[in-house]
Amino acid sequence: MLILNIYRNIPKPNYFNKLNSEIIMENADNVNYKSSLKLYKRAKKVITGGVSRNTIFRRPHPFYVAQAKGSYVTDIDGNTRIDFANNMASLIHGHSHPVIVDAVTEQMQNGTAYTLGSEVEVEFGELLVERNKEFERIRFVNSGTEAVMSMIKAARAYTGRPKIAKAEGAYHGTYDFAEISQIAEPHNWGDIDKPNSVPVTYGTPESVKKDVVVFPYNDIERTINLLEANKSELACVLIDPISHRVGMYPIEEKFLLEIYNWTRKNKVLLVFDEVVTYRVTYSGAQNLYPVKPDMTALGKIIGGGFPVGAIAGSAKIMSVFDPTRKVIKQPHSGTFSANPVTMIAGKTAMQLYDRQAVENINKMAEIAKKQIHEAIQLADVPVAITGAGSMFRLHFRQEQPRNYRETYQAPEERKVIVDLLDYLFLHENLILINTFACMLATTITQVEVDRLSQSLYNGFKKYKAEIHQFAK
Repeated sequence: MLILNIYRNIPKPNYFNKLNSEIIMENADNVNYKSSLKLYKRAKKVITGGVSRNTIFRRPHPFYVAQAKGSYVTDIDGNTRIDFANNMASLIHGHSHPVIVDAVTEQMQNGTAYTLGSEVEVEFGELLVERNKEFERIRFVNSGTEAVMSMIKAARAYTGRPKIAKAEGAYHGTYDFAEISQIAEPHNWGDIDKPNSVPVTYGTPESVKKDVVVFPYNDIERTINLLEANKSELACVLIDPISHRVGMYPIEEKFLLEIYNWTRKNKVLLVFDEVVTYRVTYSGAQNLYPVKPDMTALGKIIGGGFPVGAIAGSAKIMSVFDPTRKVIKQPHSGTFSANPVTMIAGKTAMQLYDRQAVENINKMAEIAKKQIHEAIQLADVPVAITGAGSMFRLHFRQEQPRNYRETYQAPEERKVIVDLLDYLFLHENLILINTFACMLATTITQVEVDRLSQSLYNGFKKYKAEIHQFAK
């Protein structure tokens, strides 16, 4: 095992009965997927493609969960895996945390949603505002996509301008304008001096493309030139400070400062998408930088395992949502927004995610990265690691990619990554995010990190020749 003994002193959660790593190893040699295959055949008859979210699809078929506790997930065929994906970064405390389960169970006895408010919504709002002094007001919605969408619409309502600017390759959910250039490729991404606005969905109106200015991440001169050319029409510049899709390379401080100063000069809003990155520090990734956004979109971990989103920002800008004003610039509702089940789950999860918990999980991520670096060296493969806080991503690169075009995976490279991830899933019993990323939970301990580093070493050795093909 790739175990660095000096890392043994990290506190370990004691509220779950951990499964023995030997059980995990046994599963790799006794795989059985008949029940999952049978269920997938049923699913295809009633659900388009057999799934309602493409992220869970894998060949030859998806796998279905029977039980999940802490950092372990058991499928309906009895195979148990360690979870380093945590439902695409949304489960900061792993699965079925007993304190959250108890809080939600108690609330459900008193109703799940009303056409009235609830005290817990106010309490949760107070908690999140206390964590970030820039959050003067907050508004809850049902997903990260909805939070970003509402934030963009608020920026337009406040400024009276139609356009937004976003980084090439950045993922901000599925709103038409936010998803532009998420999956741009060499044949259509255009000149680096003026990247094309590339739609994700067939049939996206040309007007949408025209209202999105795409800039290259961490490229000051080109970005400022593009912003300057559109300054009279820009409502906001949308930033993910550690963009997963761009490569999970933290935004460079000098680059962010230049954008911030430009927005102040031109009365354009600077808005952050922290749906994923809010986990990075106690007050989000924005706490790493000297500039603060006008608004921030939140989601994932603040839901405690339930669907959630939120928009937070200055009272003046957030007033566009205010129903007590004579002119409501952005009328806003949502049947399940701020429902008490999500609010109590989110409030409980974020109370548990206190400063000590943040420090512990980030230390565990540092240990994981150090052990993975050791595995990379021992396997002699060109793999770089990016990330911050409790999240990191691996790349078949000699150096860390700084932008989307350096991160881009050609189809041949993507195939090797999928093969490696399938190997880790089927033979090492690990669940990673399909970009080759890990999002830790507070339930991850040294036991699971040791298993991760050893399994990656095994995978690197198995695919060593293929990995070397893509080193840059």
